[in-house]
Amino acid sequence: MNLLRRQFLAHVGQTSPSPLMIEVDRAEGVFFYTPEGKRYYDLISGVNVSNVGHGNPAVVDAIREQAGRYTHIMVYGEMVERPQVEYAALLTSLMPEGLDSVYFLNSGSEAVEGALKLAKRCTGRSGLVSFRGAYHGSTHGSLSVMGGEEYKNAFRPLLPDVTQLEFNDFETLGQITDRTAAVIIDPSQSEAGVRIAAEGYFKALRERCDETGTMLIFDEIQSGMGRCGTMFAFEKYGVVPDIVCLAKALGGGMPLGAFVASKENMDKLTHNPVLGHITTFGGHPVCCAAGLAALRYTLDHGLHRKADALGAQYEFLLADHPAVLEVRRNGLLLAVEVGSSELMLRILEQFKQLGILSDWFLFCDTAFRISPPLTITEEQVRESAALITEALDKAGR
Repeated sequence: MNLLRRQFLAHVGQTSPSPLMIEVDRAEGVFFYTPEGKRYYDLISGVNVSNVGHGNPAVVDAIREQAGRYTHIMVYGEMVERPQVEYAALLTSLMPEGLDSVYFLNSGSEAVEGALKLAKRCTGRSGLVSFRGAYHGSTHGSLSVMGGEEYKNAFRPLLPDVTQLEFNDFETLGQITDRTAAVIIDPSQSEAGVRIAAEGYFKALRERCDETGTMLIFDEIQSGMGRCGTMFAFEKYGVVPDIVCLAKALGGGMPLGAFVASKENMDKLTHNPVLGHITTFGGHPVCCAAGLAALRYTLDHGLHRKADALGAQYEFLLADHPAVLEVRRNGLLLAVEVGSSELMLRILEQFKQLGILSDWFLFCDTAFRISPPLTITEEQVRESAALITEALDKAGR
């Protein structure tokens, strides 16, 4: 083990006992490379972050240009900074009427925290509803509405008055009442292994929220910014949420999160108390410049419109393999189900040998993830699918 890897283990806070330990030297497009020159297909995009590909020249140029002008000036919300303003204007232009105000933050967890606070402020209620199998972040508030109990138990007590429902169970929607401030939902149940909503489920959820005066929050941190075949996943279901949470690809590879709501509701954070929500580095001008460049690139090249066809190509190439029990897909976000965590680990080891980066899902360790940069070509889909097939063959022996 070289010095850098030893220092990584000794001095960098770890998230698990078994990190991948792949040293990254550079990245370009859908690939990254080790110092030894080994090439890896990046089939998870940093968990749906690098939608416009690694080292995208438009994003790199925007970062350089903005860093040369100014970086941090003042805590968020005080100064008029062009990257923030132009990005907020473009984002809201792509959303339905009533989602016209953006609050920029640093991450997805912070976006969820802000959205939950805004819902409580607007409704005067304390109740929150979330769903089993959902991931919304790991800060205390976002952890409270996470759908995996084992990740919560070591950190209790968490937020009170949280009810968890089963995703796609129409009958449990009656548990949303006039005490419920907000319902938060991931439209793809991404970390449950890409679980898709049943026909009419989101419309029924929207109707129940309207009946009870409850705010509906869509967590589009993984599903947004073109990943699911539309710019935002909620567009596919004929419903408009009250608040949308964004992060991951929002920053074009830089750390950036946001929640989006109506101007009328967002303004409630400005008084009673003043600074009802505040952040120092949220909406950092360099991050906003990067995200703005990435969104413009996505729109100019129609990446969101190509995502569904590329995802369908992966599904076609892999679904008939004998090791594959099911492919669940929303655009270019796929879960390839193999039915066994032991087989899953063998497959991931083969991926590592063959030059593929993938992973399982937080609440589904029997499926592996395919969510490459949206810039991937049809030829690269075919080549990476052939490597996946080779890994499946070897792991099943």
